[in-house]
Amino acid sequence: MRIVVSTLSRFNHMDLARELQTRGALAAVFSGYPLFKLRDTGVDPAMIRSFPWLQAPYMALMRWPWFNAHMDDLWSSWVQRTLDAHVARNLPDCDLVVAQCRIGVATGAEARRRGIPHVCDRGSAHILVQDRLMREEYDRLGLRWPGTDARAIGRELEEYALADAITVPSGFVRDSFLEQGVPAEKLILAPYGVDLRIFRRSEPRAPEFRVLFVGQTGVRKGLHHLLQAFRMAGLPGARLVVVGVGPPVGRELLRRFPVEPMDLLGHLPLSGLVREMSRASVMVLPSIEEGLALVQAMAMACGCPVIASEHTGSRDLFTDGREGFILPVGDVEGIADRLRRLHADRDLLDAMSEAAVARTRAIAGWGAYAERLMDAYAHLIARKAGGAT
Repeated sequence: MRIVVSTLSRFNHMDLARELQTRGALAAVFSGYPLFKLRDTGVDPAMIRSFPWLQAPYMALMRWPWFNAHMDDLWSSWVQRTLDAHVARNLPDCDLVVAQCRIGVATGAEARRRGIPHVCDRGSAHILVQDRLMREEYDRLGLRWPGTDARAIGRELEEYALADAITVPSGFVRDSFLEQGVPAEKLILAPYGVDLRIFRRSEPRAPEFRVLFVGQTGVRKGLHHLLQAFRMAGLPGARLVVVGVGPPVGRELLRRFPVEPMDLLGHLPLSGLVREMSRASVMVLPSIEEGLALVQAMAMACGCPVIASEHTGSRDLFTDGREGFILPVGDVEGIADRLRRLHADRDLLDAMSEAAVARTRAIAGWGAYAERLMDAYAHLIARKAGGAT
């Protein structure tokens, strides 16, 4: 079995490529990242086909304050279409190709022309469900939803139809596709792993009760729900620690829902993230929509229990009441209540911390993720060879 992976991010795709390489199943990985940015992935540089000519300047431009949403949509569409066309032109001999969503239109068409199975990898809810959930949340906040770029929606819908299969990381994402009429047999559920070489407790939990948030500081990650819950909980001696950066709307959320004390740490390197996860009492991720947030397993591996919404893929990762708590989206009172419980009962906090570490060890890194996908790939290849469509 020889698999090609095509991606514009690191995310789960480079972990998949590394695991495929370990099993002798990687033909090549195409990436929009410069090669030097991928040296720590564990993937042999000789297997990486780097095409950074648009992705690298795009990532640099994103840091500039004048780079607005309209420019972002234009650049991201350009980057996606260009890498897609590059992969389609240079697709090596292989048995199957996996393309990250939005970069698999031309690649998928070329795979179909050659009779090769094409897998679309989608890390979040169906694009139409994602857009609806975000629009509804912005409306509740009285904010203007900028909307999902119509070009992105069009590309994804085309890929969903073109692909032989769609990989999804959680039951929440799978259900969003079923809601939109995608057949169950086209969906492959494969929850993500966690790199236990990096994520493990690096120091003891801090004496103060530290509530951690890790992610983009905007509406999508539900930061506003955490800010309200932290204030409602009224925890003596507690501190909110926010790791991440985000769009301008994040500043509006912080202005609307002020809390003290709070540390805004911005972006941290992995070593800093491991430190904050190790020091934290609990991490809260009340996202409105995502696939399976990797930061949950990262925090758990560092001994930090998680309070998460049902739209984070949490139910595919841990059990409510054992390694953390799982709540409906927008349940501010529920978050406040769980924070009070952990703040008041340190024995419960210790038990959840130990259970979280044990759970991530049971996940066994990214190996189980790759094995599940390789079984699915083998089935797709055999089905294609047998003439099934």
